[in-house]
Amino acid sequence: MRIAILQSDPQHRFVVGAIIERLNHVCIPFGDGLSMSKSLSRSTVDMLILDWHSTGLSGLDLLKSMRSGIGERVPVMFASADGGESNVVRALSAGADDFVTHPVRSAEFAARVQALLRRAYPANTAAIMELGPYRFDSRQQSVTVRGQPVQLSGTQFRLALLFFSNIGRVLSRDHIFAMVWGREFRESTRTIDSHVSRLRLALTIEPINHFRLQPVYKSGYRLLHLYGDTVDETRMREEATA
Repeated sequence: MRIAILQSDPQHRFVVGAIIERLNHVCIPFGDGLSMSKSLSRSTVDMLILDWHSTGLSGLDLLKSMRSGIGERVPVMFASADGGESNVVRALSAGADDFVTHPVRSAEFAARVQALLRRAYPANTAAIMELGPYRFDSRQQSVTVRGQPVQLSGTQFRLALLFFSNIGRVLSRDHIFAMVWGREFRESTRTIDSHVSRLRLALTIEPINHFRLQPVYKSGYRLLHLYGDTVDETRMREEATA
């Protein structure tokens, strides 16, 4: 997962960032709210961890201004030294999902982050994921379309799983690159565009299979489910451990 953190205190920023990285997530740190706001206007992340006070824009200001843009699905946690009851109430009322006070306890903080991510992205924790004619097996890194196996490379499988775990959500190119290639975006945009084009052909991501992989101008891509309610028609289950 890709997690952006806003912490005005360098030590707090280091501690929170270290916990995120130990959880094997990509951490994007910011020391002031204005820089975070500008960055997230052209990029996408899976979670926000905000400070209550910050230079330029406070965490609360960011939450209020960005919630409509990032959507309700993206979890938001506050990690701040200003953990008074009124601040916690205001943050939760504005749409935050959790509020912790510095100094954070590493194990507890990590558990809270993971709990929010599991709640927001249940598909990412499923060993077997079935969506319309598509069936993904994360353990075997295999996929079938209408019961027929399709051979994908490791990169193609990770790319497909990223899209099908985020149906309807815009994913920026740097987000895609970080999640699939495991590092921040450094390549030409053609690298991602070429892989997306090949994946679309390999999996026949077309209206005939009830999905469309749509480019989003100046941002990235979005996988659309064309018919019905994706929540009702999508079946995702955790396969029992053998």
